[in-house]
Amino acid sequence: MTDEKNFYLTKEGLKNIKKEYEDLLLIKHQKTTGEAPKILHSEDVDPEYLSYQEDLIMLDSKMLELETILKNAKLIKVPPKDKQEAIDLGATVLVDIGGSKDEFMIVGTLEANPSEGKISNESPVGRLLLGKKVGEEVMVSAPNKTICKIKKIKYSVA
Repeated sequence: MTDEKNFYLTKEGLKNIKKEYEDLLLIKHQKTTGEAPKILHSEDVDPEYLSYQEDLIMLDSKMLELETILKNAKLIKVPPKDKQEAIDLGATVLVDIGGSKDEFMIVGTLEANPSEGKISNESPVGRLLLGKKVGEEVMVSAPNKTICKIKKIKYSVA
């Protein structure tokens, strides 16, 4: 048996995954209770039937993926007060990179979206920042070596 990966999600992210799964259940129900294309009783393959089968296979595959995520989901929570001085999942971090400031939240890989200011805990920068405190610096080497100084850490995960 292999170890299954944990999927770290905010409350909002978990809600979105559950909704997507429920939507797919409804679509599958509609597809399987409606009239399915008939299999032609000849040597010809019915393209409509093949398309129907492919749709069901894709639906089942996506649903299985979402079931795995839901089964292995870990909710990101605000750490206790005495642990909030270090960067962890759910932290919003203000950093100084070469004189310019940037702010982003550390989230799990499924919710990472740099354009929304959310980076993954598994990304090169996210991984470097985990466990660091205000005033500490990390060397980011993508694409050029850059020093990233931590200015502020706050938690507000809902």
